[in-house]
Amino acid sequence: MVRRVSTTFASPFTATGPPPPRRRTRVLALPEARWALVATVAFLAGLGFDLGGAPSPMYGILYAVAYVAGGWEPALEGLRALREKTLDVDLLMIVAALGAAAIGQVLDGALLIVIFATSGALEALATARTADSVRGLLDLAPDTATRLTDHGEETVPAAELGVGDLLLVRPGERIGADGRVVDGVSEADQATITGEPLPVVKRPGDDVFAGTLNGTGALRVRVGRDPADSVIARIVTLVEDASRTKAPTQLFIEKIEQRYAAGIAAATLAVFGVPLAFGESLTDALLRAMTFMIVASPCAVVLATMPPLLSAIATAGRHGVLVKSAVAMERLGEIDTAALDKTGTLTEGTPEVTDVSPLPGSGLDADALLALAAAAEHPSEHPLARAVVGAARARGLRIAPATEFAATPGRGVSAVVGGCVVEVGRVEAGGAGAADRMHLVDGVRDLDDRMHGADGMQDAADRRSVVAHGRQDAVDRPSPADGRRNPAHSDLGSHPHPHPHPSAGTTVLVTRDSTPVGTLTLTDRLRPAAPAATAALAALTGTTPVLLTGDNAHAAARVAEATGITDVRAELFPEDKVNAVRDLQLAGRKVLFVGDGVNDAPALAAAHSGLAMGRAGSDLALETADAVVVRDDLTAVPAVVRLSRTARRLVLQNLVIAGTFITGLVLWDLVGHLPLPLGVAGHEGSTVLVGLNGLRLLRERAWQG
Repeated sequence: MVRRVSTTFASPFTATGPPPPRRRTRVLALPEARWALVATVAFLAGLGFDLGGAPSPMYGILYAVAYVAGGWEPALEGLRALREKTLDVDLLMIVAALGAAAIGQVLDGALLIVIFATSGALEALATARTADSVRGLLDLAPDTATRLTDHGEETVPAAELGVGDLLLVRPGERIGADGRVVDGVSEADQATITGEPLPVVKRPGDDVFAGTLNGTGALRVRVGRDPADSVIARIVTLVEDASRTKAPTQLFIEKIEQRYAAGIAAATLAVFGVPLAFGESLTDALLRAMTFMIVASPCAVVLATMPPLLSAIATAGRHGVLVKSAVAMERLGEIDTAALDKTGTLTEGTPEVTDVSPLPGSGLDADALLALAAAAEHPSEHPLARAVVGAARARGLRIAPATEFAATPGRGVSAVVGGCVVEVGRVEAGGAGAADRMHLVDGVRDLDDRMHGADGMQDAADRRSVVAHGRQDAVDRPSPADGRRNPAHSDLGSHPHPHPHPSAGTTVLVTRDSTPVGTLTLTDRLRPAAPAATAALAALTGTTPVLLTGDNAHAAARVAEATGITDVRAELFPEDKVNAVRDLQLAGRKVLFVGDGVNDAPALAAAHSGLAMGRAGSDLALETADAVVVRDDLTAVPAVVRLSRTARRLVLQNLVIAGTFITGLVLWDLVGHLPLPLGVAGHEGSTVLVGLNGLRLLRERAWQG
């Protein structure tokens, strides 16, 4: 049978506090299960009286209760379908049961209704359990938040918060909106959003996410996004949208379902009329026709597609991959080539201090140099400045207060630290003074050149649309707006870049009272899981992934070498990435593109399937992609491809199972004599078997492959 069970998942939210235990829908909470229970109890009681020789009115009433309890809902749905001039296969089952009763086979008709209702309850329960798995993702955001106003505190619904509101988040509460900490220090457990296994320390200036759990300290948070646009709200929207879609296979099945049902009705009349014309008794001819109608109904075929795909969507969601639709889930399993962006995808997309080199005679060791640079950089919001400050904090260094801070576009920052003027950034282009200072920096050649070749910083700056104050990470890179070289950076360096092999990082010079005291090198770190993920994708597709990046060839080659990628295409504009994807597809490949930035959105849209890294991905990339890796776990990319292929195999298995049962039972009924109860059991049993087979993907083992 086929139940029209809604697959639109609600979005319940919990109150502030720890997350509730995962909820599982109780069987009797479903109306289908309650009606099936009434029908079953009435049938068993009637069967007992019938076999015990009780008067027929006694068990007849109980059988009638079974008919009504188990059949009223599909009968009503069938009549509504008829009103819309469509033939519902559920109505055929009710007609078959009533036909059996009309020729005196009341027991067989009641058995059909009971099995029919029970299988419907099992399907409803299976769908509800799938929804439970997805709903676990949604039980995150709090209902209310504490907003601070000029008049004190007020508790308001989280949905009513606005950008700029100031929130008080007490220890142990869930954060009510995406925003930035303005006061207080605490830890936030944000594993549900980012996948980080340990609580993350939050200080003023740090970003926080709605639905994450505050630790032991109190925070004041300035709301930065409307609640409807928060990370968790986008998750809810993606999951709900996915639940409403249907895969191409399902759409095809539903397209032919009406014609098939009409054909079954016509064939039933033939199965009834032809034997009757050749002398078979009315009862036998009608019984054979009713049995044929039951076993030929395509209930199992219709149910073959969606349970596996919805289960796969739910399982992927539990592991941090939000697949936006059943169509997207099905297409993921079709890919045979992977194309990967570099910065923010294979690499983390954020700078990290990897070398601290004090100059001889400066009187500083590495920690002192880093602390000095961090003090000057502390007021800055530039990504490189935050990396320097973060490195100093990671070493437990004291960051001295700075005054007279100034940031000069094209040069860097300066501040007074401990009575000395400290500068961090590039050397002023040209002039004897610059040449003298560069001569003093042993091992540092042309800073403009080194910064122009900054590994990974260019794409990152392009993605964030950040113009460096003294860092040329974004020099000569594609503009996210129009894909052209960015003229805004043309004044950052006026002399040529003679060195053919840029360094593997961004190097900045630290001076104290105009005297160079050392250098810091920052690089974009490769994600630890990148080599394993690319190897797994190569094993799945049979071909090594392609690296498509806007970064320079040297930086791309270094990442490719570390990940085992041999096909490297560097210094690409956004349209170049699109053309590369289209060229692969014109060659007969079905391409999966994985990216995160604004400049990746066109390629995500052009690919057969697109996956976006969700933690730092641009809004445009997240909207364009077919699926989002919320936790930025690269190993999830091959895992979700493998899961999709498993779902596709289960769909095929289900279609084979359903077709085999239908064919076998129909032939048995036409050639031999198939008892009605056995036909009912075979038909409904195949329907339940197909549904349960699809739900295998809800198990943890399905994700692990």
